[in-house]
Amino acid sequence: MARAAIERGEGRLERAAETQAPRIETPPFRFYDNRQKYLAFVNTCNEKAAVAARATQELGQLHPKPPSFRLFDAGMGDASVLARVMRSMHRQFPTVPLLVVAKEISLEDVRLGLERMADRFFEHPHTVLVITNLNYSEAPRLMPRDIRLAAALHWQQVRLKGHSAHEYEEQIEALFPSLSHGWQTKPSPQTGNPVLVRPSVLVIYREDHQFLLDSVIPKPGQTSGNYDLIVASQPWRARTSATFKAQKVLAPLVRSLAPGGRLLTVQSHGNDPGLEIIHKLWPGENPFAVDRHQLLKALKLELGREARDFNLAAPADEKSLFRYDMHTLPSEIGDRIGTSTLFAAWNAAIYVNQIEDERLDAVVTTGTYLEATQSVLQKHGGLWFNDETFVVSRRQH
Repeated sequence: MARAAIERGEGRLERAAETQAPRIETPPFRFYDNRQKYLAFVNTCNEKAAVAARATQELGQLHPKPPSFRLFDAGMGDASVLARVMRSMHRQFPTVPLLVVAKEISLEDVRLGLERMADRFFEHPHTVLVITNLNYSEAPRLMPRDIRLAAALHWQQVRLKGHSAHEYEEQIEALFPSLSHGWQTKPSPQTGNPVLVRPSVLVIYREDHQFLLDSVIPKPGQTSGNYDLIVASQPWRARTSATFKAQKVLAPLVRSLAPGGRLLTVQSHGNDPGLEIIHKLWPGENPFAVDRHQLLKALKLELGREARDFNLAAPADEKSLFRYDMHTLPSEIGDRIGTSTLFAAWNAAIYVNQIEDERLDAVVTTGTYLEATQSVLQKHGGLWFNDETFVVSRRQH
């Protein structure tokens, strides 16, 4: 509190208290908590569109069963992937009721994601959208395992009225002030990761379709999982071990698949100009040491005897890898590159390669980061990145 008071310029007494008090180490600021880096990345690179296009390919492999097509987004973010996938689902299944469950702990992302949904409710009226802050082992079933947390579950149901996207947008925006109650977080003292204060579930659907959607709308304690498609795009910190990713993320998700259901996982791969920029400043840096082969091996071990119920084969590079680009005009890459383009490329490189803020000071103060960025952009005529994917499907019984 004293430090905050100093930053607001609220007096000398607090300043004296700060100098005399022992310094308390705070958890490190995580790269993915920096909204400026995130927003700059998603607005200058087309990864979201590329991921959505890849997810859309899975729709042709699916045959949903009544009462609905069930989609789980294992990390909604700002819903730029989810909204695109929902548009594709409407094209492929225009009359099928749709249950979309999205996991997201960030209040700001929940707000941004909801802003994209008014048009979805208008075009596909038989849609039920659910957003939750529960962890990966609990979110698919919308219920905490801990009895005390389950009793404290904040379950909010919203019925949209009207017949236009504008009306739905107004009602969705009216929710924003109350969202902070359900999506309040605090930093973990051990890791700095945001930890939810209260478990929350938000259910939204159109009131005029409530009767038809009765069997689709989830009720507390009555959601079984059984998803037709699960999309897990960049759901973890790259440097986390394969065992941790398999135990905490992949295994709970694949266990939530319906027979014939498919889990699409997307993660950064490297071996691209973005990593080349990083290597010019930190030679030998390897942020993507855990590839799809190691993940699937760890998942198979975690599942044990259950593994026989799933297809766990790793695809070859030509099927797994896809590329996305940073948007630049042809005139921007030449003998001289504008500072704004260099800053955008540098931001994208450190964001994708997950370089913590604490490591940036040395290279930023010398200016070498701009030289490294410019040389790579000139060499390749632009900047792009590689993602890798794999699919786990549950066998039909």
